[in-house]
Amino acid sequence: MKILISNDDGYFAPGIQTLFASLKAHPFIETLTLIAPDRNRSAASNSLTLVNPLRTTLVSADSEQKIAQYSVNGTPTDCVHLAINGALGFQPDMVISGINAGANMGDDVLYSGTVAAATEGRFLGKPSLAISLCGSQHFASAAHYFLQLFDALPQMNLAADTILNINVPDLPIDQIKGFKVTRLGRRHASEPVVSQLDPRGLPIFWIGPAGAAADASEGTDFHAVEQGYVSITPLKIDLTNYAAMKALIDWADQAVTSS
Repeated sequence: MKILISNDDGYFAPGIQTLFASLKAHPFIETLTLIAPDRNRSAASNSLTLVNPLRTTLVSADSEQKIAQYSVNGTPTDCVHLAINGALGFQPDMVISGINAGANMGDDVLYSGTVAAATEGRFLGKPSLAISLCGSQHFASAAHYFLQLFDALPQMNLAADTILNINVPDLPIDQIKGFKVTRLGRRHASEPVVSQLDPRGLPIFWIGPAGAAADASEGTDFHAVEQGYVSITPLKIDLTNYAAMKALIDWADQAVTSS
């Protein structure tokens, strides 16, 4: 397999480097390529850079092992888009995004650059996964459990409109209880913005912290991680609300008739 990995924390981040080190010795991986932002681009979501030119910079390579690392002066979505659409000269078989430092659960997936990199991979026809550590210490635990999941993927038959969003408790390997398949939980509204004055006395603002879990009931990603399990949430890329379509179709038909 030819594997492409990316993230939103930057190519130098300990999570993606731990994942890279874990995958480069895998017997089924023929080519391993890391392409990630040149700086932290957390919460970039699915943004693409359309006005400014993008540059790929080769950070390291080993032609004998067929591994390479690149940085890009853009977003996580830019990185995956470039890699699949010709900038690297080959087509990967799969996209893996992470290991992110910090959870991507519940409403986080709307903002997450980690999830967005996987989403872009799936948009462009590649099986894709996003993995996050719910903290910043035990990246080896996240890599360990990711490899178990990775080896089981051929038996899963993932739908073409689905990515897997994986969240791992920030615990030592032997303290994690296993896997739980979950749905997204929900957070409370984020905290208010933090206002300050710059050195010239003008107001500046910082985005406030994310809200606490509002729906962390059994079956959610929040609940699984809190109980010490790795959460696996399948996310559909098709955002259509099919259940709402009939009422809208009936309204549209009546509107046409009455016009």
